[in-house]
Amino acid sequence: MRRDPSGRNHSLLSASCLMALALVASVASAATTIEVNNVTALVNAVATANNSGGNVTILVDDGTYTLSDTLYVNVPNVTIAGKSNVRENVIIQGDAMAADAKVGNVIRVAGSNFTLHHVTLQKGGWHTIQIAGESNADSPYIHDCVLRDAYEQLLKVSYNAATPGVASDNGRVENCLFQYTAGIGPEYYIGGIDGHATTGWVVRHNTFQSIASPNTDVAEFAVHFWDGSANNTVEDNTIINCDRGIGFGLQNSANTGGIIRNNMIYHANNGAPYADVAIALADSPNSQVYNNTTYLLHNFAWSIEYRFTQTTGVLIENNLSNLPVQQRDGATGTVSTNLGNATAAMFVAPTSGNLHLASAVAGVVDAGKAISGLTDDFDNQARPIGAGIDIGADEYSSGSTGSGGSASVVPMPPTGVTVQ
Repeated sequence: MRRDPSGRNHSLLSASCLMALALVASVASAATTIEVNNVTALVNAVATANNSGGNVTILVDDGTYTLSDTLYVNVPNVTIAGKSNVRENVIIQGDAMAADAKVGNVIRVAGSNFTLHHVTLQKGGWHTIQIAGESNADSPYIHDCVLRDAYEQLLKVSYNAATPGVASDNGRVENCLFQYTAGIGPEYYIGGIDGHATTGWVVRHNTFQSIASPNTDVAEFAVHFWDGSANNTVEDNTIINCDRGIGFGLQNSANTGGIIRNNMIYHANNGAPYADVAIALADSPNSQVYNNTTYLLHNFAWSIEYRFTQTTGVLIENNLSNLPVQQRDGATGTVSTNLGNATAAMFVAPTSGNLHLASAVAGVVDAGKAISGLTDDFDNQARPIGAGIDIGADEYSSGSTGSGGSASVVPMPPTGVTVQ
C-alpha cells in the first residue's frame, strides 16, 4: 500500500489491523466443540471444560453412557447435547436408582448458562441433575430431555441459607419428560422439579408422569418452588398420575408471587395410596393460579387449595375441574369463575392426560374472565377465540384437540396397578 503523505492510509491500516485482532480474539473466545462416543471421552470432555474455564459444547453420539461418578460441571457456558437430536438415543446414567447407589447425581451443575439438550438422564441415587444455586448457577436451560428413575427428586435446584442472595435465577425447563417408568416411585421422597430460592424460572410444555409414592407418605410435587422462591412461571405442562401436581411454597418455607396457568393435570383412580391435590399455594402470597384444567378420579376431595395466613393477595380464576377449590387455614385472595363440575365427556382423551375440550361446552367456552397476562392457551393458541376467554387450559376451536408440547407421554400403567 502506498503511504499518503497525510498519513491517512496509515490510519486505515491501523484500523484494519485492529479489526483483524478483534476477529482473532472473537474466534479464540468462541465455544470449543468436543464430540464423544464413549463414557471415558464424555468424562474427559467435562474435565476439559472445567480446566479451560468453560465455553465448551459437548456433542454426544447415540449410545448408553454408564458413569462411575457424577459429571461435575463447575464452569459457565457448558452445553451437553445429543448429536442426533433424538433424546431417547443418548442415555447418560448412574449405576442404580437406589439409596446405596455409587452415583448420587448424574450431573451436578455449579456454573451459569449450562445447557442440556436431547439426552436422557437416569438412575441416580439422588437426582438426575442438580443445579447448585449455592454456587450461583444462573440461567440453566434444559430442553427436550428425559429425566427419569432417580431415588430422590429428578431435578433439584439447591440453596444454602447461610449465603442469602446467592441462588439460581432465570432457569428454563421446556419440552422434557419427567417420569418413573415403573408407574410409581421407589419411595416417598421423590419429585419432578424441586426448586429452592429460585427466581424467574420458567417451566413449560413438559410432561410429568407417575411421580407417586409407594408407601409411608405423599410424594413431593411434580413441580415445586418454595423456600424463598419468587416469581416463577409454570405453564402449559401435562401432569399425569402424580401424587401432587404443582406447588408454590410450603408451611414456614414461603414462596412469593409467580404464575401457574394453562396446565392439564389428570389422575386416574389407580389405587395410588397418597394421591393428593393438583395445585397448592402454601405460604405463597401474591401468586396467581388461572386457566388450568384438572381431572382427578382418586379419593382426594378438592383440586386446588390455598392455605395459611401468610397466603394473601392470591388470584385463582378460570380453572376447570371435576373438584372444587378449597380455602384452608386463613388464606385469602380473589377466587372466582372456577368450575368444579367437569365430566369426562367434556375432554378429548382424559385417560391420556389430553384435557382439550371435545366440543364447545356451554358454561366453559367464552365464560371466563380476562386476566392481565393471559394471551394464549396450552397450545400457544391466541386467546380469546370468539366472544370471550374460555375457562380452563384449552381455548376451544375445532382444530385444538392435540398436545401442545413435544414431551411425549409413554403408555400409562393399567388402572388398578398394584401399589406396594
